[in-house]
Amino acid sequence: MNHRHNHRTAVIIFAVALAVVVMLAFATTLNDVDNQVADSATPPGTVGLARPHKPLDVAPGQAVPQLPQAPASSR
Repeated sequence: MNHRHNHRTAVIIFAVALAVVVMLAFATTLNDVDNQVADSATPPGTVGLARPHKPLDVAPGQAVPQLPQAPASSR
């Protein structure tokens, strides 16, 4: 009987310790996570969406045509 009592006590202590460790890990993880929400506002300093590129519609082995360079913007 004493052996079963010791085993049961060890299992209960292990279960409590495991539960405490899991709760602490969960709380620490949530504390360190940056909970940002997606927003449609444009951040300062940006100029908008990128220019679309021409599709790469060439056969295998053919050279990809070069896109014309945009003129440098003057500020």
